[in-house]
Amino acid sequence: MKVSGSGAAGPASGAGRAKGASSGEGFRLPNVAGAAPAAAAGPAGPVASVSGLSALLALQETGGPLERRRRAVSRAGRILDVLDEVKLALVSGELSLSQLERLTRAVREERAATEDAALEGVLNEIETRAAVELAKLEMARNAGLPAVGESR
Repeated sequence: MKVSGSGAAGPASGAGRAKGASSGEGFRLPNVAGAAPAAAAGPAGPVASVSGLSALLALQETGGPLERRRRAVSRAGRILDVLDEVKLALVSGELSLSQLERLTRAVREERAATEDAALEGVLNEIETRAAVELAKLEMARNAGLPAVGESR
């Protein structure tokens, strides 16, 4: 329908025949003489290995925020347990080298998993105190004196 002017629209006409179409003939593609035959499909190549497997495992290992919090509370509980043992050993005079080494090891493990500056400060203080107590034990052993809790 052709729009011309501002006059009223004319009557709608029915569907007509397409130009160049003749009765009884359907749609045909023109015959192209130089067309190349379709190429045969080759075999499928091997599937590439997942290069990010370690990344997927690491992501699965970290879990969500609740899982990270649960692990942090668990690690903190372990450090507090070791600190309680050291405190009781200091009070009773039976502090051992192995207890201080366990405390130092627990602090180092926690330090690797923290990003909090305040927690880093607390861990520094614990590690310093453990180093002082280790030095006291070593000095007592080198001087031939009985260490705290040891008898001659």
